[in-house]
Amino acid sequence: MATTTAPVKTAGKPTITATMSDWAAGLEFEQISPDAVYQAKRFLLDSIGCALGGFQQHDVKIALEVLDEIAGPGKATLIGSGRQMDPVSASLANALMIRCMDYNDIYWKQDPSHPSDIFPAAIAACERAGSDGRELIVGIVLGHEFEMRLCEAAFPGIRERGWHHATLTAFVSPIVAGRMLRLTPEQIQHAIGISASARATLGAVTAGKLTMMKNTVDPMATQSGMLAALLAEKGYTGPEHVIDGKEGLAHCLGPEWKLNILTDGLGESWRILQCGMKAFPTEALTHTPISAVLALVKDHDLAHHEIAEVHIRTTARGADILSDPSKYDPHTKETADHSLPYVIAAAIAERQVTPLQFTMEKIKHPVIREQLRKIVVAADPEIEKVFPALQRVIVRIHTVDGREFTQQLDYPKGDPRNPLTDQEIEEKFEALAEPVMSHQARRRAIDAIWNLEKQKTVSELMRLFMADTCRAGL
Repeated sequence: MATTTAPVKTAGKPTITATMSDWAAGLEFEQISPDAVYQAKRFLLDSIGCALGGFQQHDVKIALEVLDEIAGPGKATLIGSGRQMDPVSASLANALMIRCMDYNDIYWKQDPSHPSDIFPAAIAACERAGSDGRELIVGIVLGHEFEMRLCEAAFPGIRERGWHHATLTAFVSPIVAGRMLRLTPEQIQHAIGISASARATLGAVTAGKLTMMKNTVDPMATQSGMLAALLAEKGYTGPEHVIDGKEGLAHCLGPEWKLNILTDGLGESWRILQCGMKAFPTEALTHTPISAVLALVKDHDLAHHEIAEVHIRTTARGADILSDPSKYDPHTKETADHSLPYVIAAAIAERQVTPLQFTMEKIKHPVIREQLRKIVVAADPEIEKVFPALQRVIVRIHTVDGREFTQQLDYPKGDPRNPLTDQEIEEKFEALAEPVMSHQARRRAIDAIWNLEKQKTVSELMRLFMADTCRAGL
C-alpha cells in the first residue's frame, strides 16, 4: 500500500480497518511466539505494579469516588479495591491506575505511546467473557502490535501536529476489547469506527502547565474502546473509512502517512519485543538525561553544592515541551514529572529519581528548587537528526571549583537495547505494591503473572491484585 497523503479508496479494495479487524479476530495464542508471550508477562507485571502504586494516588481516589456514584454492576474487577463493576468504568479506572504515575511502558517512534494503557480493556473484556490467561496474553500482544504500528505510520508524528497520542489509542482499544469479546471482524471494524470517530485528543494536555488530564486522556481512550466494542456487539455501526477514507485520520491529520505500516507483515514478528519500560516515573525523553546525570554525580561523587551548572543538549522536544518556563517552576506532580529541569534538579539533590521525588513536599523543597536555576537545556540539531532511532543526550556538568565532566548516552535503562531485568521488574513491583500489600500477597501476584498462560480465569487473577486493607474488609 502506497504512502497516503489524501483520502483514497479504490473500488472493491478493503479499507485498512477491515484488514486490521480480520487479522485481529483470527489471532490465537498458539500463533504468538514464545518471546512475545514472555514479554507480555513482563509488561503485565510492570503495569500491575504501576497500578498498585497508582491506587494510592490522589487523582485515582477522586476518579474512584466518581465511579462509586455512576458505575454500574458488572464482572470487571478494579485493581487495588477488588470491587467489581461494569467493564467500561473498570477500563477507565484500571487504566488510570496504570498511567497516573507516568511509570508504565513507553514506545517512541514518530509518536510516543504507552501500549499498556490498553491492558484494562483486555482485562475487563476477558472478565466479561469468562476467559483465561492465554486469552489475556493475546489481548496484551494485540494492543502493543497496533498501538506501536500507529506510532510509526505518520510523518511527522501527530504529536508534532498538535495532537496527543491518546488519539491513536482510540483506534486500538476497540480492536483489543472486540477480540477479547470474540466479535466478528465486521463488528470489530465497526467498533474501531465508533471509538475513533468520536475521539481526537488535543496536545494541550501535555503542553505548558500540566494537570491531572495529562495522565487521564489515554485511559479515557481505553474506556472509549471498551464502550465501542460493547455497542458493536449489539449491532451498532461505525464508519469503516475512519483511517483511510474521506475526512478520516490520514485526511484530517495529514500531511504524510505510510499506512502500509499498519498491516504489512502482521504476525511475522511482534512489536511488543521492541517496546521499552521506564526505570524512572517521568516523561520518556527525560530518562536518558537522568541516567547521564546520575552516572556523573555518582561516578565523581558530586554533591549538589559543588555543582555550578548542568548543560543538557537534547532533542527539540526536550528543549521545547519539557523545558518551557512552566517547567522551571513546577507546582504539580504532573508538571514536575514532565519537567526536564526538575527531574535533573532532583537527581542532583537526591541522587535518585523515584516516586518519592514527586510528592508536593519534594516539589517545593528548597534544596531541589535551588538546583533548578543551574539547569540549562538546549536543542541540538545533530541529536535531532538521529532521533528517534537514538534518544541521545550530551550532559556537561561544571563545578564551582572549575572542573568539567561530560557524558553522552544514546538510550536509557529500560530501552529494549538495555532492558530492565526480570529481577528489576520484580523490585519495581515490590516497591510500588509494598505500601498496600503484604509480602506474601505480592509474591502470589508475581508468581501468577509469570504463569499467566496457566491461569484458568482472568477474574481469579484479578483477585490477587487487591490491597490488604480492602481484602480485610470483605
